[in-house]
Amino acid sequence: MLRATRVISAAERGNRPVADTLILNYAQRSAQVLTATGLKGGHFEIALAQATRLRTDDALLLEDGSLVEVVAAPEPLIEARAGDVAGNVAGNIASLARLAWHLGDRHIAVQMLPNRIRTRREPGVENLLKSLGAKLALIEAPFEPEGGAYESHAHDYDHDHAHGHHHHDH
Repeated sequence: MLRATRVISAAERGNRPVADTLILNYAQRSAQVLTATGLKGGHFEIALAQATRLRTDDALLLEDGSLVEVVAAPEPLIEARAGDVAGNVAGNIASLARLAWHLGDRHIAVQMLPNRIRTRREPGVENLLKSLGAKLALIEAPFEPEGGAYESHAHDYDHDHAHGHHHHDH
């Protein structure tokens, strides 16, 4: 089993060839330590010095110098769009910003798209978004959430360091 200890960003990687491809869900792409099997059958141990959120087209540098590319796996998501505000673009933007604020206030990882927000499918989140008037679609798609202010900590919900706000029950 080859070991990966370093992430090569998509920009740094360029067109370098890869030995295999790992299709990983959001939780796997956020793990510091993980064992995974590639599409070509390779077995890999990911052992990063610190937790890092892997993104599609990033690569892992293996101990033999080869690269394994990372691809985000489709997973169950909620796609939320702002409720219609009578065709008012500014109103729809404000409504979408309101949805984003409520999700962020609860430390829920989100992926922002031009006219919609994606988040992992959870009944409580679905109910919250419905109560805020969002139009919802339950989809299967890769989840590439925003990094946020604490990206280097690679977490979404529970943390024990102080950063000036209160915590919610999840």
